[in-house]
Amino acid sequence: MYWRSVYRGPTSKFCPFTDSRPGLDPAAPLAPPGATAPPATAALLLEPAAPAVAALLPDSAIVSVHKSVAFAQSLGGRGPPVCLLIKDRYIGYKGCRYTVRFPDSRRGVGQGPLWIRKKNAVSLISSLCSSTSVLMSPAAPVKARCPVYPGSDTRRFPVPDDKVDWDTDWPQYSPVKYTAPTVLKKPVWADPEIGAFSPQFNSLDGSVDRGSHEGPYRIQNGKPLNPHGRTGLEGQGLLGRWGPNHAADPIVTRWKRDSTGQRVHHTNSQLPVLQFVSIKRLDCGEWAIPGGMVDPGERISQTLQREFSEEALNSLQASPSEREMIQKRITELFDSAGLQVYKGYVDDPRNTDNAWMETVAVNFHDESGNSVSELPLQAGDDAGQVSWIDVDSSLDLYANHLHFLETVAKERNAHW
Repeated sequence: MYWRSVYRGPTSKFCPFTDSRPGLDPAAPLAPPGATAPPATAALLLEPAAPAVAALLPDSAIVSVHKSVAFAQSLGGRGPPVCLLIKDRYIGYKGCRYTVRFPDSRRGVGQGPLWIRKKNAVSLISSLCSSTSVLMSPAAPVKARCPVYPGSDTRRFPVPDDKVDWDTDWPQYSPVKYTAPTVLKKPVWADPEIGAFSPQFNSLDGSVDRGSHEGPYRIQNGKPLNPHGRTGLEGQGLLGRWGPNHAADPIVTRWKRDSTGQRVHHTNSQLPVLQFVSIKRLDCGEWAIPGGMVDPGERISQTLQREFSEEALNSLQASPSEREMIQKRITELFDSAGLQVYKGYVDDPRNTDNAWMETVAVNFHDESGNSVSELPLQAGDDAGQVSWIDVDSSLDLYANHLHFLETVAKERNAHW
């Protein structure tokens, strides 16, 4: 069984598109000479005729698709428009990273046509849309290798895709040392320098959870190593903790409704449209799910509720009566069964070789629209703006938040 991936430069940023240049014949057999053509092919096929082929794909053909917009700096401002086929839908982006999970596949790396023979292992195929349409290794972070570290003029030591893995021998690797001034001032939320204290990594260290959602991580010269590889920068950067820095992301959703209160269905998919509460981050200007760091000794459930109240409803500035109403509505929603959509490492621009972000993302859905939906949104101190936004695959969001929303949309049988 074979899957075929073809990368082409469309003439328009948005798909479907028309490309008159000579290339792949859309009607050509989708298997190498002498091979057995699969009945359903083309997990990634950038051709106008692809929807007809994609319609043949069984629902199990694509397990999941992760798409997040990479920093423009990581592409040097080059990335051309590239389209990704997901079943019978096209998505057009400029400068983005796509990750596709195939069932029982062996990873293949190359340019142009890419053939992957189905074997016994599940693998990820990651594509960084650059001027050469190169394919990245499955574990290679994108945002954690952005050339300039956020909030500074510090430039990372360049790390190519094939040198990210710590198991790859690279004697020339010389990461830049950087810890932000705000961290060096020793606020209560930050660790001191290694050597000034003895943290208990890979465990609960007093009230600080130094365990990773992804399992034990390595320690080298007394410092934890980023489980997703080299980033070109060592130290704490902007992060308070050596090792994992735990966050929680509450995804609050509702159904989009018309003036009569009926659900709005998307014209293409015919599926109901979800809306989620989104904030515009002050630190980078990107739209994101409201969330924040887990305080020492705090339960994830407490963090989820606290961060949403503070960032999306500005509860810290509310009057006592307003705060009481907010607390009542929030508690009603957050006491309901939430849908955990992600738990693990986050490809975050603040990550370093020795400190990284991890999160738990949970969806709380206001099915009737009579709970949080009726509360007026107001941006907190960490947010520039806050708004209900339609859930759609074309959104540009911070870190891997778009992946979280994709999972929510699929679980809720909503438009994506």
